[in-house]
Amino acid sequence: MSKSILNQIQEKAREVWEKESILDENISITARILSTEEAIGNPEGDDFPLLRGKEKLMEAEFRGSKGQAFTDRFGDFSTSLRDVCEMKLENNFRRAIFVSSLNAVQSNLGKTDHTIHCRNEGPALCAPKFADHIMENYGKIRITQIGYQPAMIKAFSPKFDLRVVDLDPDNIGSNKCGITIEGPDDSLKAINSADLLVVTGSTLVNETITNFLVENKPTIFFGTTVAAAADLMGWTRFCAESC
Repeated sequence: MSKSILNQIQEKAREVWEKESILDENISITARILSTEEAIGNPEGDDFPLLRGKEKLMEAEFRGSKGQAFTDRFGDFSTSLRDVCEMKLENNFRRAIFVSSLNAVQSNLGKTDHTIHCRNEGPALCAPKFADHIMENYGKIRITQIGYQPAMIKAFSPKFDLRVVDLDPDNIGSNKCGITIEGPDDSLKAINSADLLVVTGSTLVNETITNFLVENKPTIFFGTTVAAAADLMGWTRFCAESC
């Protein structure tokens, strides 16, 4: 049986941490849940997932460096790096522990950056930069965006032929900037119709990410959740305003 994407990332993390001689150090990773104010501040608009309480940011801290992961299952946790590498990633809670820990450790080692979610006007500033980046590198193309991010929809919809797919039933069927939000049943058609996939890093935690690593179709991940994993796996990521 082939290893899952997350298991591959877990093995790569173990190799790095073993080489850095930190696996057997007495180091603990503590993940905590950020309040909305801590996580995102006061962005423009009131329809960001964090503001609506659908997801939370789990934050891990390692030697003063922090890493985060979006998740819908959250709670405090403390363990060693060895345990993180050996943990069975069988639900969103465990996957969020691993991903936030990975981001914190790789940030501390100087192997990844932009692991802390942008705040306040950050999303509104990032989205137009993202749209410009795509236009400069890909031209006026068909985009399927995986994950509801209102600032990006606002920036992308005037420039590209855009489809948006989301898992949240409250979003599915709603209209944002003239774009009807589609559900998971429409994913395959939306993917096949696109020239480029723009995918939330949260797919790493909910383990749907393999659906969007499509052969011969470029994918750009966005957000902080996927930061270290993207660096380890060689995936393209855009996250202009995070820390």
